[in-house]
Amino acid sequence: MKVISKDGTSIVYERQGTGPALVLVGGGLDDGSENAPLVPALAEHFTVYNYARRGRAGSGDTAPYAVQREIEDIAALIAEAGPPVFVYGVSSGGMFALEAAAAGLPIDKLAVYDVPYDPDPDSAPHYDEYRQRLAVALAADRRGDAVALFMRLAGSSETDLESARQSPYWPGLETLAPTLANDAALYGPPPADRLATVTQPALIATGEHNGFFAPAADAVAALLPNAVRQTFAGQGHVASPAVVAPALHRFFTA
Repeated sequence: MKVISKDGTSIVYERQGTGPALVLVGGGLDDGSENAPLVPALAEHFTVYNYARRGRAGSGDTAPYAVQREIEDIAALIAEAGPPVFVYGVSSGGMFALEAAAAGLPIDKLAVYDVPYDPDPDSAPHYDEYRQRLAVALAADRRGDAVALFMRLAGSSETDLESARQSPYWPGLETLAPTLANDAALYGPPPADRLATVTQPALIATGEHNGFFAPAADAVAALLPNAVRQTFAGQGHVASPAVVAPALHRFFTA
């Protein structure tokens, strides 16, 4: 299935389940596949919309890119789903979910997991450098180098990187490499002024084993007027559906 975003871009999605609408927003180097295992568990209670963000899988990628276009994509899905609508964003997808709420989209409640803001007020130049280096790599179509830049930013070792290069998943990562620039647009300190306008109930979650993301989540929860902070025991950056689905069900139906 597909919806047409405001700029005419076609956004593909899969829908499953019955009940209130729940839109899943994927993170970096994800075309919706990472959230797919979560869908069956959530579909017991919600009508789940799992979509491929622009530039991924069958979704279009009309130039020029802007964060506002991603917000419009979420708006198109919300309009397709009809009220009430919940939103769950994973990793950088959580940043776009928060931006959508700050933009005034009709979201009843939202939840985010491992949002990759950096609360260090001096971190902005680091991410500016990353964006510049990423732009150079992508302009030269050095997709492997772009993926490597992202993995190093995320804390991967050279050993991890070499293992990834040898894995069967690497070609797929290179295919998605141009979308890294989209996610990078929001990297840096949390946007305090915008987040303060998000008044909906919001669940701000991290995994127990994700040390980098906990300070960011704490900072986001402190900025939001109506936030609940939660840590999922025993979970890494890709959390188990058996843990996530019950937590989302409790929060969205409370």
